[in-house]
Amino acid sequence: MEINEIKPSFVIQPAAYDFFPVKAIRPTGWLRRQLRIQADGLSGHLDQFWPDIADSRWIGGSHEGWERVPYWLDGFIPLAWLLDDADLKSRAGRYIEQILLRQEDDGWICPCSREERAAYDVWALFLILKTLTVYADATDDPRIEPAVEKALLNLDRHIDGHTLFGWGQTRWYEALISIIWLYRRRPAAWLVQLAVKLHSQGADYPALFDNWPYQQPEEAGRWNFLTHVVNQAMMLKGWSLYSLISSREDDRTAARRMLDLLDRYHGQVHGLFSGDECLAGTSPIRGTELCAVVEFMYSMEQLLAATGDPYWGDRLEHAAFNALPAAFDPSMWTHQYDQQVNQINCSTQARPVFGTNGPQANLFGLEPNYGCCTANLSQGWPKFARSLFMRRDRTDDCPVLAVVAYAPAELTTEAGGKPVHIRMQTDYPFREEIILEIETSPDCRFALDLRIPGWTEAPLLTVRTESSGSMPAEEKLRPAAGSMYRLERRWAAHSTIVLRLPARAVWLERPNQMAALTRGPLVYAWPVGEQWQPINQDLPGHEMPHGDYEVLPAGRWQYGVSRELTAGSERIKWEERPVGECPFSPDGAPLTATIQARPIDWPVIDGSAAPQPPDRTPAGPPEALRLIPYGCTNLRLTEWPLLDN
Repeated sequence: MEINEIKPSFVIQPAAYDFFPVKAIRPTGWLRRQLRIQADGLSGHLDQFWPDIADSRWIGGSHEGWERVPYWLDGFIPLAWLLDDADLKSRAGRYIEQILLRQEDDGWICPCSREERAAYDVWALFLILKTLTVYADATDDPRIEPAVEKALLNLDRHIDGHTLFGWGQTRWYEALISIIWLYRRRPAAWLVQLAVKLHSQGADYPALFDNWPYQQPEEAGRWNFLTHVVNQAMMLKGWSLYSLISSREDDRTAARRMLDLLDRYHGQVHGLFSGDECLAGTSPIRGTELCAVVEFMYSMEQLLAATGDPYWGDRLEHAAFNALPAAFDPSMWTHQYDQQVNQINCSTQARPVFGTNGPQANLFGLEPNYGCCTANLSQGWPKFARSLFMRRDRTDDCPVLAVVAYAPAELTTEAGGKPVHIRMQTDYPFREEIILEIETSPDCRFALDLRIPGWTEAPLLTVRTESSGSMPAEEKLRPAAGSMYRLERRWAAHSTIVLRLPARAVWLERPNQMAALTRGPLVYAWPVGEQWQPINQDLPGHEMPHGDYEVLPAGRWQYGVSRELTAGSERIKWEERPVGECPFSPDGAPLTATIQARPIDWPVIDGSAAPQPPDRTPAGPPEALRLIPYGCTNLRLTEWPLLDN
C-alpha cells in the first residue's frame, strides 16, 4: 500500500452549533445589570491601576508578560461589546493595537526575546490567540486573521524543536480554539497537522482517566499538574474539540466519562469539583479556585457547541448561577481565590485547610493567594451571555437557531437571508417562565432548538403565532426533559413562545450523612450573618474599593436538619421577591426557602467549620431559617448534617 493511500483527510468537521458574534447579542434585564456591575467593579478597572495589566510587557511595560493580559482581555473584550460601552471598547482596542504592533516578522507574538523563546511556556500563546479571535468576532478587524495565521505557522515550527512542556503541555487543547477558528476562514491541511502534532505532544487525559490514580484528595503540600483544578476544568472540552478532527466517538464522549469520575470523588454541590489548588475530595470545607469556575463554564460552552448535548447546558447553568457569583462580593470589586461550600469564616488561617494554597486564599480581595484569578475572573459572565444563543447552517437550506441557556437577552441575526430578532424575556433562574418573542419576515423558514433541562418536571411549551388577517393560533407541546427540542417551520411575522420549566425541591445526599437543598438550577444555603473587616491597607494597589477583607461570622451557623425534613419538600416555604438591581447578594436574593433546623454543637478548626459535627445531638428546639440561593451568599451553610431526631 502506498503511504499516500493512508493519509488522513485533514479536514475539520462541523460542530453541532456555532457561536454568534458577540455583537449579535444584547443582554437585558438582570443579566445586563450583572455585566454593568462587573464593568463598574474590578474587571473594568484593572488596566488603570494593577501593574500586571497597566504596565505589562505585552504593551511595552516592565511587568508580567505571560498569561495575565490575555486572561483579562479574554473577558474584558466581550464585556465591552455586550454593553456597547465606547470607553471599554477603546481601552480594549489600545491593548490589541500594541500586541499586534509587537508581533515579529516570523510570527512570534509573545513578549520575550529570541533568546528567551526556548524557555517560554507557550500556554500564553494559546491564550492570546484565543483572545484575538474574540476580538475579531467583535470587530471584524481584518488584521486578526493574518496575525493568527502567522503565529500558528510559527508555533508549528517552534514545537518541532521545543516540545511542549509545563502549562503548554497540560493545556495544549486550548490551541484548538484558534486553529479551528482560522480553519473555518482559511481551510488548510497544515492547520489540521498542527493540531495532530499538539495532540501527540500534550497530556493524554482520557488515558489517565482509564486507570485514574487520583480518587483521593491530593496529599497536603503536594502540587501536581495533572490534578491541578484549573487544568481539570479546562481539559474537559479538549477531546470533543479534537473529535472534530479525529471523528472518533471515544474523543467526543470522553468529557462525560471524565466528569463523572470528578463528580464522584471530588464533586461539590455548587456544580464543580474541589481544587485548592489540586483535587481535594468531597469535603464541604475544601476550596474550589475561581479560575476553575470560569474555565469550567467555558468548557461547558464549548462542549455544548461541539456536541449539541443539552447536558452540558445544565452543567453550565449550575456553575453560572451558583459557583460563579459566590466567588465575588456583590459589587464585584473583590473576589476569592478559593470558595467553600460550608464557608462560615473568611479570615487569615494560621493552618490553612487548603492543600497548597495560602492562609488568605478565601479572603475577598484584589489578588488573594495569587493573581491569576484576578486576571481571569472577567470571562465568566460575558462568555455566558455570548453563549445563550447558538446557530448552525444546514445543507437543506433550513438554518438552525438555538437557545441553549436562559437569561434575559436579545438576538439580532438572519436566517436564509431574512432578518430574525429574538427577545428572551425572563427572570430565570429565579422564576420558571421564559418568553421568546420572535419577529421576522413572513414565511421565513428556520429551525429553533430549545434546551429542556434534565431537572425539570412536566415542562410546557406554548407557541402563539400571529398572522395578518387571521386569529392568533396557539399550540401546546410537551417536550421531554433533558432534550434539545426542535421547532421547524415557516414562521409568521410575529410569534411568541412561552416555556415553563417547573422545578421541585430536592435534598441531595452528600457524603458523611450530609444533605443540600436544590431546586432547579439553584442550590440554597443559610446566609450566615457577616462582618467585613478591611486588612492589608498598607499594601500598594490594595486601596479601597479594591482592597482586601476578612469576613467574620456575626450569627449562628451550627445547625442540622432532620431526616424527616429531607424525605420530602412539602415542609419548605418558598417566597418570591422582586428581582432587583443586584440579585446575587444577601439582601437582593429574589427567592427564599424557609426550613426548620435545629442548633447543634459544631466546632471551628483552624478558622473553618469542622468537616462534619462530631455530635449530632440537637442542642435546642427547631428554628425557622430562611435560606437563599447559594450564589447570593458570602458566608453560608450549604451542606447540613442529618439528625436522627
